[in-house]
Amino acid sequence: MNFPVRLIQSGCHDCYYNMGLDEALLESAAAGAPPALRLYGWNPPAVSIGYFQGISEEVDTEACGRYGFDIVRRISGGGAVLHKSELTYSVILPPAYRHFAPADLNESYRVLCSGLVEGLKLLGVKAVFSGVNDILAGGKKISGSAQTRRLGCLLQHGTILLDNDLDVMFEVLKVPGEKIRGKLIEEAKERVTSLRVLLGREVSFDEAAGALIHGFASALNMDFTGSTPLPGEEAGALALAREKFSTREWIYKR
Repeated sequence: MNFPVRLIQSGCHDCYYNMGLDEALLESAAAGAPPALRLYGWNPPAVSIGYFQGISEEVDTEACGRYGFDIVRRISGGGAVLHKSELTYSVILPPAYRHFAPADLNESYRVLCSGLVEGLKLLGVKAVFSGVNDILAGGKKISGSAQTRRLGCLLQHGTILLDNDLDVMFEVLKVPGEKIRGKLIEEAKERVTSLRVLLGREVSFDEAAGALIHGFASALNMDFTGSTPLPGEEAGALALAREKFSTREWIYKR
């Protein structure tokens, strides 16, 4: 049986609005809004860190400044991520639909990530779910996700790498010294991939988004209705961006 889902293609925004809208959609779901799939990008590029991480341990803030990258703390867990050449998705499930995401954390990741696996298949990429929250293609990571559960709802968001720039990534994410940085870059090239590498061509944001929409619809029986953020959600996103996610108190919380 298909279930109704709002499809919100919200475009590219700065990291503070992006995290603000995710939280506003979570709060809206808790107040009775239907499930949502949101697809979006980042402008300017940014580094996000997991809720439990410390900025000083994870991020080279001077390097981010040189590149013009913003920094934001997520409400979800997981590790530091450079958001540059990627498509980001968010799935928001209100309490009435939580049976689509089992209580077991690993199983809920597997179920929701099946939409990503199916979407990648439509692009011609054979991918598999691996570990707790990763998607592998050709034995290399192409997607990672993170979750938070609050107000009886579930928010899972994550990325599909359209391309990657590991040299820049290891400049803005902290590694212990130049010698080790070079080694880590080489190791990462063996562990991380992108749609451009796998398909030998550039995959646009819109092409990848279209594949994911069909992937989630097929794998999870989602029946989409195009939507934009409701006025209250938009106002909430802007307020959260301004009063929470862009503040030093939040970013440097740990």
